[in-house]
Amino acid sequence: MVSSESIVKITNLQKHYGDIHVLKGIDLEVKQGEVLVVLGGSGSGKSTLIRCINGLETYTDGSIIVDQHLLPPKRPSLRLLKEVRKEAGMVFQQFNLFPHKTILENITLAPRMVRGKSRDECNKQAMELLARVRIAEHAHKYPGQLSGGQQQRVAIARALAMEPKLMLFDEPTSSLDPEMVSEVLDVMRELARSGMTMIIVTHEMGFAREVADRAIFIHQGRILEQGVPKELFENPVNEPARAFFSSVLKQN
Repeated sequence: MVSSESIVKITNLQKHYGDIHVLKGIDLEVKQGEVLVVLGGSGSGKSTLIRCINGLETYTDGSIIVDQHLLPPKRPSLRLLKEVRKEAGMVFQQFNLFPHKTILENITLAPRMVRGKSRDECNKQAMELLARVRIAEHAHKYPGQLSGGQQQRVAIARALAMEPKLMLFDEPTSSLDPEMVSEVLDVMRELARSGMTMIIVTHEMGFAREVADRAIFIHQGRILEQGVPKELFENPVNEPARAFFSSVLKQN
């Protein structure tokens, strides 16, 4: 159920890398319980946008509010970043697991260090999450012993262990072999059904059509179109959107 309350509110977001203007006046509001898919070609600014929401990138001008925390344009304090990242879990293209720690240790580290939970409490929660993503039997293995799809499911479980209000996904299946993509998307479908607020950068159009409440298309740093996925995919108004959807839908 999508709430009337916003968990993310972005106003006139501007982002420069030197002379390169990456984000050009992004206005975006995401409601609690909403699943938003972010689409666009390479270099459009979609990954930069999602990284700004998590505080991994600073921005030049405008404002970003995440769960009532205002992220300032210049580098936020570590205390503020800690508060934002408690509530905004992130899953990357690469899994970013600690190779020298077991799967269980990878998942329990942040809740113990940041949330201050006990080892027993964290272990219990981690096993429940591993069961949820269907890899509980691998709890005591190391990341290198798992497939790419399994490692990405561990990364999702690790983010969920912080009990976030919002999950951010930056093309989570792009580095996976085709046969591993479906197992990660299945976990994300379950999250969407559970009511988790999600912002997802992806090219998986069938998945986007199925789970998203809304999709936005970013082109050259601007939101060019947005709407219900089915309508957006089938009836894009602008030529860049028509070209993008025509190309990507053929690949899917």
